[in-house]
Amino acid sequence: MVGTAEGGRSALVVIDMINTYEHEDAELLAPAAERAVPVLAELITRARASDVPVIYANDNFGLWRSHHGELVDAALSRPRADLVEPIRPDDDSLFVVKTRHSIFHDTPMAYLLWELGVGTVVLTGQVTEQCVLYSALDAHIRHLSVTVPRDAVASIQPHLEAAALEMMERNMDARIVRAKEVDFRAS
Repeated sequence: MVGTAEGGRSALVVIDMINTYEHEDAELLAPAAERAVPVLAELITRARASDVPVIYANDNFGLWRSHHGELVDAALSRPRADLVEPIRPDDDSLFVVKTRHSIFHDTPMAYLLWELGVGTVVLTGQVTEQCVLYSALDAHIRHLSVTVPRDAVASIQPHLEAAALEMMERNMDARIVRAKEVDFRAS
């Protein structure tokens, strides 16, 4: 159950953006998220308009009895709801709860992408130098093409973000682009 980089459709994956911002490093992360959210909201709108699957892959923050609706409700009830509301999942969005950094680790993501006929993942969200990087590596080793819009990701440490984007491009053949360069019409 692996994708094929040679074909298939695209999927937009939104990583860890359903967030309460009540954690260590939140103060460092929030400014980068503030810059990324409007870009990501526009990207989500374009993906939905092109019938491209939008998949939210989100940490459960240790809430082992929660489901995606509870995670969304919790994030929307906190002071940084402004970072969640513009990008909240709609009724057609898919949602995968993850437990570790990669969207693939102990999740049904690989099967879901295979079932949808996805060959390219457009990875967005946070944190660039952690979850986005590890997810890009896991996508690459599953023979999926990876695109990362540099303006639709958020980091804690900007210098590590630059290194992570370079590693994805050099070591994982990821396309590092601006969000406006992502063309969902070809999917």
